[in-house]
Amino acid sequence: MTILVTGGCGYIGSHMTWTLKDQGRDVVVFDNLSTGFTNQIPADVPLIVGDIDDQALVAKVIDDHNVEAIIHFAGSIVVPESITDPLGYYLNNTVKSRSLIENAVKAKLKAFIFSSTAAVYGNPQDTSRPLIEDLALDPISPYGSSKLMTEIMLRDASRAYGLRYAALRYFNVAGADPKGRTGQSTPEATHLIKVANQVALGQRERLAVFGTDYPTPDGTCIRDYIHVSDLAAAHALALQVLLDGQDSFVANAGYGQGYSVLEVVKAVREQVNGAFDVEMTDRRPGDPAQLVADSSRLRSLTGWQPEHNDLDQIVRDALNWERHLIEQSVSG
Repeated sequence: MTILVTGGCGYIGSHMTWTLKDQGRDVVVFDNLSTGFTNQIPADVPLIVGDIDDQALVAKVIDDHNVEAIIHFAGSIVVPESITDPLGYYLNNTVKSRSLIENAVKAKLKAFIFSSTAAVYGNPQDTSRPLIEDLALDPISPYGSSKLMTEIMLRDASRAYGLRYAALRYFNVAGADPKGRTGQSTPEATHLIKVANQVALGQRERLAVFGTDYPTPDGTCIRDYIHVSDLAAAHALALQVLLDGQDSFVANAGYGQGYSVLEVVKAVREQVNGAFDVEMTDRRPGDPAQLVADSSRLRSLTGWQPEHNDLDQIVRDALNWERHLIEQSVSG
């Protein structure tokens, strides 16, 4: 069997590709390279450059490579950008996903894994406990809405056509491959840990902390940071249980422990043994005060056991990748 990874040259997609290769699976990557990098996937993995709404091309790839499952990462992910360009997000994340789902249904694929997000919960009223999947879904950004719409399409496609799927709702993905093979490489990425590391290494001037008046212990947002390698492992396990006959499911992907923005800043400072500029500024639109996952369902359905649940390791792996990128740019 071959697994098709859409967005496989991107941050999470490239980790997924390496994970599948490490497991001995056949993989083909599909990416339009708008944010992906070809040098972050194994050299022997076929890469098809195209857009997921090109149904004829996707159908040909599925047929030519004997694809039996799709792991879908392609899409846009920046919450503030989704507020200023909502139609772009509904196009990239919803309309184009609908085309891909149709291809999966027509080809009678055995499994479809979808990259969803905790943004579907919006701004939960009760943040005193980790979020469970059965909470009311009320996204406060077009990004969250666009992902929720795709979850709904998958639910309905499963009921109507028997497509077996898993939608994993990510919390804050961070870190990099501990072996140094891939990491977050988009220069202007907005991920907190990446930005903080770039500031610490002199790649950016300062780190902006958006909001210091949230109802949290230090006034800054709290997030559940999950190591990208653990997230990739969760996808691989979700894929396997679907292939083994597990019914479709939606599950949170996080550790169940949150860290504030200032706690992350402190962890980065400890890794570099020094201070760096931090600018306290106003809140951004669409940022909930706290998002922490209850991942009991994911663990019980797949047997997922995280191996990198440590903020210092997450920061260290991400920092090592940033240093690699600097060395790479210097060497040409």
